[in-house]
Amino acid sequence: MRGSALCLIAATALLATASPAAASDEGAPARVAKDIPYLTTGGKALHLDVYTHADAAKVPAPVLIHFHGGGWARGARPESWTGFRPYLAAGMSVVTVQYRLAGEASAPAAVQDARCALHWVGANAAEYGFDTSRIIVSGTSAGAHLALMAGLLPTDNDIDLDQCRGAIKAAAILDFFGPTDLTMRAGDNDKRHPTIANWIGAASDARAMERKMSPVSWLTPTSPPIFIAHGDADPVVPVTQSIDLKQRLDTLSVPSDLFIAAGGGHGKFAPEQRFAMMKRAIGFLCSRKLLSSSTCPTSEGI
Repeated sequence: MRGSALCLIAATALLATASPAAASDEGAPARVAKDIPYLTTGGKALHLDVYTHADAAKVPAPVLIHFHGGGWARGARPESWTGFRPYLAAGMSVVTVQYRLAGEASAPAAVQDARCALHWVGANAAEYGFDTSRIIVSGTSAGAHLALMAGLLPTDNDIDLDQCRGAIKAAAILDFFGPTDLTMRAGDNDKRHPTIANWIGAASDARAMERKMSPVSWLTPTSPPIFIAHGDADPVVPVTQSIDLKQRLDTLSVPSDLFIAAGGGHGKFAPEQRFAMMKRAIGFLCSRKLLSSSTCPTSEGI
């Protein structure tokens, strides 16, 4: 990344416009449950929203857990389900997550929260009709970093909060232009990126924490399949982060796919690129047999 560009990481409306046309109520969830507390830490309750697919009442449905972007310091979970139309149309339930921001707690707090959300989904699967064998974690920008960390951390780690240990394993990860190696430096002067430094903190072990909070540090041959999307003109998170991730996954023989939007910025893709990206993401999940065969043939209509 150049200069302090990483400071600009923010949540995007990328998914909301993934479909070229969408009726106002098409694909609406059968059940909406908002502001559910999933973790209380430091005297503060953190919440999530659940948008349950209609089929979940009959048979457990795959579920997407989404983390918003914002440089670990800004942003909030979306207020409605409409931006997740492609996933709901593909038969998935959706969970959107609040997590502690940098002004409240430094690393690894947001990762701990993401892991706790994954733990909550597993613990409450029966009530909401979640299929625990088909949990997909997803995010944009810094949220994609949290999705990667939530999905890649092994069960036995020294990051999880005690009350959230034993989180269920994610079946796949959707990484939309997320940073993957936090040891990156700003330009050629070996300065820490301001946004990374803001979240990691300035303790004497900051470099060790940067490595610990880097998804690439946790890759193994048994890592979940990962779909990656990135713009090749991204001024915030360089596309080389995603290219390097793909190469590492290939070396480990972990199933993955990399979609690069030509000329795309930080989540700023042309409408046809957004459509192609979502079609490919859904296709990737179908190829891993994580979506119902009845929805996969119609994925072109997303």
